[in-house]
Amino acid sequence: MQKEKIWKLFVLIAIPIIIALIPTPAGLPHIAWLLFGLYLAAIVGLVLKPYSEPVILLATIAASAVIIGVTGTKDVKASEVLSGYASGTTWLVFAAFTLSAAFVITGLGKRLSYILIGKLGGTTLGLGYVTAILDLIIAPATPSNTARAGGIVFPIINSVAVALGSDPEKSPRKAGHYLLVNVYMVTKTTSYMFLTAMAPNALALAMMSDIMGIHLSWGGWALAASVPGLIMLILTPLMIYKLYPPELKKVNNKEIAAKGLEDLGPMTMREKLLGIVFVIALCGWIFSDLIGVSASSVAIAVMALTLILGVVTWDDVLKNKGGWNTLIWYGGIISMSGVLTKAGFFKWLADTMSQYLSFGDQAMLAFFVIMFISVAIRYLFASGGAYVAAMVPVFATVGMVAGAPPMLLALGLLFSNAYGGSVTHYGGAAAPIVFGAGYNDIRSWWIIGGLVAFISLFVHITIGLGWWEILISTGLI
Repeated sequence: MQKEKIWKLFVLIAIPIIIALIPTPAGLPHIAWLLFGLYLAAIVGLVLKPYSEPVILLATIAASAVIIGVTGTKDVKASEVLSGYASGTTWLVFAAFTLSAAFVITGLGKRLSYILIGKLGGTTLGLGYVTAILDLIIAPATPSNTARAGGIVFPIINSVAVALGSDPEKSPRKAGHYLLVNVYMVTKTTSYMFLTAMAPNALALAMMSDIMGIHLSWGGWALAASVPGLIMLILTPLMIYKLYPPELKKVNNKEIAAKGLEDLGPMTMREKLLGIVFVIALCGWIFSDLIGVSASSVAIAVMALTLILGVVTWDDVLKNKGGWNTLIWYGGIISMSGVLTKAGFFKWLADTMSQYLSFGDQAMLAFFVIMFISVAIRYLFASGGAYVAAMVPVFATVGMVAGAPPMLLALGLLFSNAYGGSVTHYGGAAAPIVFGAGYNDIRSWWIIGGLVAFISLFVHITIGLGWWEILISTGLI
């Protein structure tokens, strides 16, 4: 075992031991304090990464089950540490990963890209909007924005940059600098526009449901995100274009599109079937409340349909490591959040904070302060999942104590995780892929990312806030 892994493992083991040795705070059940130590160790493990996320969460769940059994507590049952794997949220994300893989396997994602390039990519700025439109189209079915940005959009846009004669070393500013950074910044907007557009979305929503008691459907989420999201999709490519204008303005898009479509060949039956299944999935998610079927049930039904129709095979599902990894560690995080809620930890935390934290009658001030911090603190996190696990419970609890409107606070926090990840070149798993192409330098990336993040924040707490209040007052969410 490497020395680096040993000290990280030592830290993870030490955390719950130290917590257990500290006297349990007044008013908090002893089991809740012990489980908090394990949860804290899991969060630190997601940041330090001595092992992969599934290993860390499996170890946490195992330790939790043992502690619950040994202490003989009646507050929670050992079986409840597996409750996250029975959660519809976990299966919603896992099933959506199958659709995500299908876009790559069948080649439909590439075909859509080249069609859009042929129609709209006559200029470099046009290509920027092609990226935005393509990402928006496939976002509802790709909970891995790494797969979407890094596996579908990036290879195509990177090859377009090369075809335009832009070299990472000799001529990055010709086209590649603009096109590639735009790929990442755009996906930071589309990632919050749908519940199924980024895996941490469902995790954050599940946590807020436990802590704040708020409920939001797939359609309600998309409706709430639509106005601020579309504004940012319009602004982002143009803003980057004005800030760092590419040297090449005109593009021979017809030739690029024709070559790409020729390489793909005629549209296959699998692509056509995937298109139909994708439309069915969208309709099911949008009208889930109307037809009385949950979003997770729609996702599982669509997953089964893709297998039955032969769009993907079970071997394809087995090879989809991202889906299985998400199933294990997200189910684990949801389980730990659930047992902490059941044990009374978050209620105790809220009661404790209320004694020391007060914004008086300035509830909206609390909302604005929490929102700003939620974006600024993303500089410290290289993983959206780790950020959600560590900070969402804290922000949600602080907001409740301060009297911030629950649904407004929930929507603000649910969306800020995604666009907050634009601030650095390590803010999400897709960032190293795009940055690694070599067209962008750290300075310009951080300038662009910071502007995208905080302009997004401004749009959300102004226009977005007004839009959410309308939706709440009319009962649409």
